[in-house]
Amino acid sequence: MPVHMELRRIIISEIHEQQVILLREVDGERSFSIMIGIFEATSIDRRVKKLQSPRPLTHDLVANVIESLGGELRDIYISELRDHTYYAKLRIRMNGENVEVDARPSDAIALAVTANVPIYVAEDVLDEVCGE
Repeated sequence: MPVHMELRRIIISEIHEQQVILLREVDGERSFSIMIGIFEATSIDRRVKKLQSPRPLTHDLVANVIESLGGELRDIYISELRDHTYYAKLRIRMNGENVEVDARPSDAIALAVTANVPIYVAEDVLDEVCGE
């Protein structure tokens, strides 16, 4: 059963290559962090702070393409953790059908923030990262 999560924090460091985002369970106490790149971290941070860009950035472009093709980004789903790597899916409603598109969690979360859609994580992923 997918668990509804929210973006709680973004940690951007100018001296480290990896940045950190923290996800927390909406109706619970569990949380975990994901290491991401600087581009994705700054993209998420810009959206959280509602900073406008004069032209569409990459995550804006993807959201615009989904919408222009008649799709609706319903949510994003972090579906598995394999060999210390998280896997995510964009869950899109298109032509009356649900379509899942493989994505890096950092890109998926940036799109979730851009399109204001929910973030879900698989229960077994949460169990593994939270030590349950």
